[in-house]
Amino acid sequence: MLTALRTVLAQRAISVLILRSRSFSSSVVPSSLERVGFIGLGNMGFHMANNLINAGYKLTVHDIDENVMKKFSERGIFTSKTPSEVADKSDVVITMLPSSPHFLALNKGFNLHSLDEDTSGETLLPGPVFAGSADKPTMLDAPVSGGVLGAAAGTLTFMVGGLEDAYIAAKPLFLAMGKSSIYCGGPGNGAHARVSEALALGQHLGITASTLTNIFNSSTARCWSSDTYNPVPGVMEGVPSSRSYDGGFSSKLMAKDLMLAKASAEETQQNCPLTSEALKIYLEVCNNGHESKDFSCVFQHYYSGRDS
Repeated sequence: MLTALRTVLAQRAISVLILRSRSFSSSVVPSSLERVGFIGLGNMGFHMANNLINAGYKLTVHDIDENVMKKFSERGIFTSKTPSEVADKSDVVITMLPSSPHFLALNKGFNLHSLDEDTSGETLLPGPVFAGSADKPTMLDAPVSGGVLGAAAGTLTFMVGGLEDAYIAAKPLFLAMGKSSIYCGGPGNGAHARVSEALALGQHLGITASTLTNIFNSSTARCWSSDTYNPVPGVMEGVPSSRSYDGGFSSKLMAKDLMLAKASAEETQQNCPLTSEALKIYLEVCNNGHESKDFSCVFQHYYSGRDS
């Protein structure tokens, strides 16, 4: 029997926390979560809460700023003085908080002392949470991409990690606040995807390149290297990375162009540290015998794996 269900959103991330009886089974994850609590009505949370209201969810909200609370109460939306009151009135509690310490402090207010340190630590939050049982909650981390404008327009992208049944149950909530939600795998993978500024880092953290590419191309990370000239073998057809890096713009030519750029910078006394670092990297690639390979082979200079 479901005893409490709470969703938590942290700043730039969403968290879903479900508390169940000790006889927890994934089969009892509810398909409809109508009573939504929302904690954290800042620049993004304010708009996300509004989008949930517009989607027909019954909200109870809380924030330390009484003025923003008043904006909701004047519209007939329930407001609560404490987070615990929000939880008592909700099937789901969503929090949008500035940082991990705020999130963890909130959990103490809920008496959720059994949160796994590995899934609630600084590196994994902000992010959503889905709880597995009352004495051992399980985390769903779901960082957000799209910023304040995306929150206002309802075009956010959510990167979700954790229990898949929980993700399926929470997906309608994500899509009420954004344009897409991407399931990234087990606990922590959503947050890992959020901090993975490069395909190599993301794969080292256990996320496939194809999933990372999908995330990047649905968020502010989108760029030519992710949607047109992907450097990871097996992700995109018709690019050098899918044919052993043959038949493209050689690393030797890239190094030459970088040398010309560096020389021009020195002539004009312009500091270009990224150009110098890129040149250093490509000279290493060439010295390692890859001067004739396409310049995107620099990816495997840092990560030798392959998408799966």
